[in-house]
Amino acid sequence: MEVYRVLLYNNPNIGLYARADSELLLLPNGFPAEKGRRLAELMGCSLLNMSIAGTRLLGPLLVMNRHGVLVSWMADEDELMILRDAMPGRVVERLRSRVTAVGNLLAVNDRGAVASDLLGPSEISQVEDVLDVHAERMTVAGFHQVGAVIAANNSGALIHPLASDEELSRISGALKVEDVDRGTLNGGVPFVSSGIVVNDRSALVGSKTTGPELFIVSKVFKGG
Repeated sequence: MEVYRVLLYNNPNIGLYARADSELLLLPNGFPAEKGRRLAELMGCSLLNMSIAGTRLLGPLLVMNRHGVLVSWMADEDELMILRDAMPGRVVERLRSRVTAVGNLLAVNDRGAVASDLLGPSEISQVEDVLDVHAERMTVAGFHQVGAVIAANNSGALIHPLASDEELSRISGALKVEDVDRGTLNGGVPFVSSGIVVNDRSALVGSKTTGPELFIVSKVFKGG
């Protein structure tokens, strides 16, 4: 697993602006073309420029795995069509929910999902149908925003430093990964998904991420 320290929009909170899996790196419309191509090359995947709800905040407004994509209810039809055209064979839907920040309430990989306890039965059912995984409802370290405090690929998960042993065990089981550990990014930020974009090949982390933090990232996110 290669790990690269980067800035997006001169901001180390790179997970606010991007999402990735093994096929695609999603970056906002208007992102510098050459830098976007270079980042996609580092991630070992293709590049897709897009918006959600006309914004560049892709991380909080979208989750995806190899089966499907769930976006905020605020996404417009043109944005859904861009995703469907780029991901033939995947189900792409708006999450039918009053919540906006889908990415803050779900942590997913190709094998499972951890879902906020703020999501009700009908929302969980849609998550499971679209992503074709079982979703485990829980809080982590007292936070309902499980997607903000977990970053995952198909081999591991990095989790808020105050998560309990029981929570680590549940997350490991839900995502079907063995390598789970507590950590921070960008020099102590516990909301780990804001500081990382990860797939099964590589990870981009915020430029303020320290050496000890990089060590944990490399240990947890082995090739999936």
